[in-house]
Amino acid sequence: MDFLKKIFGVGGKGSAHVAKNRLQIVLMHDRTDISPELLDNLRAEIVKVLIKYMDIDTGKIGINLEHEEDAVALVASIPVLRIKRGGKIEAAQ
Repeated sequence: MDFLKKIFGVGGKGSAHVAKNRLQIVLMHDRTDISPELLDNLRAEIVKVLIKYMDIDTGKIGINLEHEEDAVALVASIPVLRIKRGGKIEAAQ
């Protein structure tokens, strides 16, 4: 009986549901698709703000958009060398 359900989609997620989910993913991707130039500008702005508060390794920064099911996340990997506090620089932990 499970075999028939898989073939005909009875009682499970039918092709319409699967197609709807795929379309939502495609639309989300289109809405959040950022050009490389825009991502570079975003990276530059983030670095500009961060260097006011900490010393960072600008050569090892990674910034990407990651898509997971129904969400998009901006993921940044920014190596911190030292934190600036009250005019003094402290080593990062």
